[in-house]
Amino acid sequence: MPVKLVYFLFFYVFFYMGNAVYGTFIPLYFQHVGFTQSQIGTLLGLGPLIAILAQPLWGLYSDRAKTKNSVLLLLLACTGLSVLLYPLTNQFVLLLVFICIFTFFQSSIFALSDAVTLEALDKRGRGNFSLIRLGGTVGFAIMSIVFGVIAEKRIDLLFAVYAAILAVCFLLALRFPAIEGHQASSRKMSVWVLFKNRRLMLYIGANFVFQVTLGYYYAFFPLYFKELGGDSAWLGWSMVISSISEVPFLLLSSRIFKRVQTWHILLGAGAAAALRWYLFSAIHSAAWLLPAQALHGLIFIVLSVTMANVINKEVPNELKASGQTLNGLLTLGVARIIGSLAGGVASEAFGMRSMFLYNSILALVCILVFGIVFQLQQGKDAAILRG
Repeated sequence: MPVKLVYFLFFYVFFYMGNAVYGTFIPLYFQHVGFTQSQIGTLLGLGPLIAILAQPLWGLYSDRAKTKNSVLLLLLACTGLSVLLYPLTNQFVLLLVFICIFTFFQSSIFALSDAVTLEALDKRGRGNFSLIRLGGTVGFAIMSIVFGVIAEKRIDLLFAVYAAILAVCFLLALRFPAIEGHQASSRKMSVWVLFKNRRLMLYIGANFVFQVTLGYYYAFFPLYFKELGGDSAWLGWSMVISSISEVPFLLLSSRIFKRVQTWHILLGAGAAAALRWYLFSAIHSAAWLLPAQALHGLIFIVLSVTMANVINKEVPNELKASGQTLNGLLTLGVARIIGSLAGGVASEAFGMRSMFLYNSILALVCILVFGIVFQLQQGKDAAILRG
């Protein structure tokens, strides 16, 4: 692998190490300091609300900046510093403020790093994004085990560990080739152009619904796992299983994208989600949740890599960062709000087991509705080509 691509690979390794630390264990930390399920849902749901405001701003700023790299470095630095505010207090209101600050910077890193990586690969004319993204899977798996053990005794260390990991990401990002903001020197283009692309909006719409169910999973699976008798160490291993399950798709994705229609891939991921949430609702032992985690490799990574590639192809150069952040706004913003905030209130009313069943039903309905819509759209596209 060329030297510069190695920097991208290790960036994903470390960045998703950080995601394993924060994303997996922050609900347990909030539970550790004494918050209820609805409070945890609020804490995890308010951050994505800020992401809704932040992502369009960072996307537009990136497209108009001299280089997207400079914006990525700014986000990494500010995220690493803001996460260190968390352990300063256990006051609910102050933590809400700190989460808003943290999410304002952190939520756009995923989309912007994907945009920079994909454009760098396009410029080189070689390199497989899925293989680079595989580094994230490996990093997530490793850190899930390592921090799962640490969290048994010192879950409060997650903030320092996360900040240190982001520092490494910052150093790696310094080695990225410069990726210009295409609106810095060329024609300005409104972000509303994205909404005129009907096919893109359909892809984003289906992805959004499936991400709502994933939003609930990320917020409440750690609590559900412990409710069924699991501990932090085994929670780490459950995340390892979910990470390793992503490997087959990442290795085969280039072939899959050539042979299978995009909407079939997205709805297939939705079918895997429906099955997974149903199994979660039917299982009564944490041990049996472990094999069910293998379905993760057919859901999250399929949705994220597919959408990253679709946006990179469907969106004009002037809006590539905005396109990625729009998708991130919905998946890391609105979808997580619904999954976390509404999910927290609903969990206290109906129980987490019932909520996983309702998520399964939601995924099935989405598959049915969007399957019909995509089929109709395909018929219209074919008619236009014939005409």
